[in-house]
Amino acid sequence: MEEKETYQAEETASGTEEIKRIRLKRHLWPDEIEDRKQKQKISRLRFGLVFFSLLALVIGWLFGSALPLPALRGISDQARQSLPMDSSDKIEKAFDILENDWYFGKDIENLDERLVDSALSGMTAQEEDLHTEYMSAKEVEEFVQGINRDYVGIGVQYINSGNMNIVTRVFKNTPAEEAGVQAGDIIEMIDGEDASGFTTDEIKERVLGEEGTTVTIVFGRQGEDVTLTIPRRQITASAFGEIVGNNVGYLNIYQFGNMTANEIDGYLDDFQKNDVQKLIIDLRGNGGGYLDALASIASRFLPEGTVVMLQEYRDGKTDNITAGKGMMQFSPIVILVDESTASASEVFTAAMMEQRDDVTVIGTRTYGKGTVQITRMFKDGSAIKFTTSRWLSPNGVWVNGEGIEPDIVVEDEEAIRHIYTEMEDDALFTIDQVDDAVCDAQLMLVYLGYQPDRTDGYFSAATREALKQFQTAYDLKADGDLNKETYEALYSALIFDYSTSFDHDTQFHKALEILNG
Repeated sequence: MEEKETYQAEETASGTEEIKRIRLKRHLWPDEIEDRKQKQKISRLRFGLVFFSLLALVIGWLFGSALPLPALRGISDQARQSLPMDSSDKIEKAFDILENDWYFGKDIENLDERLVDSALSGMTAQEEDLHTEYMSAKEVEEFVQGINRDYVGIGVQYINSGNMNIVTRVFKNTPAEEAGVQAGDIIEMIDGEDASGFTTDEIKERVLGEEGTTVTIVFGRQGEDVTLTIPRRQITASAFGEIVGNNVGYLNIYQFGNMTANEIDGYLDDFQKNDVQKLIIDLRGNGGGYLDALASIASRFLPEGTVVMLQEYRDGKTDNITAGKGMMQFSPIVILVDESTASASEVFTAAMMEQRDDVTVIGTRTYGKGTVQITRMFKDGSAIKFTTSRWLSPNGVWVNGEGIEPDIVVEDEEAIRHIYTEMEDDALFTIDQVDDAVCDAQLMLVYLGYQPDRTDGYFSAATREALKQFQTAYDLKADGDLNKETYEALYSALIFDYSTSFDHDTQFHKALEILNG
């Protein structure tokens, strides 16, 4: 509040009139008085800081480098750090502090790059949208490869079971298929190295390589060794198909990548050549992919011009995404989904449910991602992936946060859904003990066909007998006790069974029941 001045006439003793200046002040409230005091303190502090900073500069100029002045440097630093920073360029100020004053900055290679990446990651991390993000060049490469599932290799899928690495799938039109690799082959040697103890990552490191080079692998097949020298080339493995009996085709789509439509065409052509009409499309674990890939794949199953989805933008404008040419005649169709079925795979599922009468969806409720993102690249290979629109089903349903409820809900067996603990190296359980690890073992025993009589974690006599039977079958010490070796053998047997057969796949068996009913 500013002070104001007024004028007033007053008669003097001599009778003459004299003009006097009278200073009038407005009453200040307590909070205004306190505010004024604080401003005065800050003004004095700034003056002092400027004075001492100038003094330090003058002394430094006078003495040069002949006299170290850490104390004066400290005063200067304190003066600089005590002054409030301009709020108009917070990002630039924060960057300057972390680059020049942050203690741990000295230990970080390419600090500038790290700070920029971190800033952009923070800027794009918004609670309203989990799918908008900044990606470094390396993350972009991994993201694209994850969708397209492309690499330079031979074209097999394998799992580690115990000390064995076993081929579970051989993809169509790949060097592995052409060389004669078969599902069930055991990878025994790679380029002269014994592979029996290799992890899946170690196998991957040796099998992948430069296009045009070769890898020599010794496979174990029904008790015999088969040696194959296989050329490496660019592989895309985003889909797999096979005939599963009784004229039923099984098509597993892992992702909706750039080449997925071409991949599934090869499998669908084979189905038609073999008079396969009924189809299972497995979208479990499919996290989505590209919009154009989705439209191409939907065109194989929906008539040309059929609406696949509605795309609504920020300004309210809506586009219709429709199927193109190329529909193939398969009927009826069952689609398998689970909680990891998301985005483009949900679009496909919703469109098939709403636009065809011969489609049944089986499994568990899907993830519920109802938005569309695009990726804008920077010249250094990094990018911002951000949401541009939301998608709705042909009937206008938005599944975001809700997912799609299957026509028939079928859960996996409990052993597959269960979250397993990790046993300590020296842990040992026997009769009458109770533990989560015992519960884990009982669930796995039931899945594998043994009879522990309970699955509540209490180590019963029947549990001991079931463990003895399993240990005997897998050449382990058959004492009926549960140690880490037996626990890991149980888990490995479960994963192997689920990965190499449909024997315990309850959702798959329900699909066959619907198609053959």
